[in-house]
Amino acid sequence: MDIGVISVRYARALLKSATDAKIEDAVYTEMQQLAKSYAEVPQLRHTIDNPMLSKDKKQELLLTAVGKNSCGLTKAFIGLVLKEDRENVMQFIANSYVTLYRQQKNVIRGRLITAAAVTPATEQKMRQMVESKTNGTVEFETEVNPDIIGGFILEYDTYRMDASVKSKLNSILNTLK
Repeated sequence: MDIGVISVRYARALLKSATDAKIEDAVYTEMQQLAKSYAEVPQLRHTIDNPMLSKDKKQELLLTAVGKNSCGLTKAFIGLVLKEDRENVMQFIANSYVTLYRQQKNVIRGRLITAAAVTPATEQKMRQMVESKTNGTVEFETEVNPDIIGGFILEYDTYRMDASVKSKLNSILNTLK
């Protein structure tokens, strides 16, 4: 069976259970942390996939990767995944849950790149602008990149607005060539 199909089925079941229990936001945070742990610590995947490691140790590792004070549903879900010998798709389940949650709650990821740090008020204005255009909630990341010289780059969904000085100078240079 396809890993994508398996992971989406497990993620859907977890999302439905979490929604029924009204703890989908807490589980979302935990699945984000688990996905982040897998991304930041590549050895985690190799360790979890190791057949010589006991299921108790794997569960302990996964709960540590989820973070402190994980909810009972997450603990039970990890136990179920281990019982069904599906621990090799746990990373994909976490990513699938995050994607399904964002679709269900209409959460859009946005990113603002500036040459210098912006004030919280400016960041809030940009967030509100994106939320008004998308009619959804925005998870906003800000990044400082001095290479753009000035201005900003705003990205959300499939939209990208590049109002940086660097891109303006490059367009002038291309026009002159």
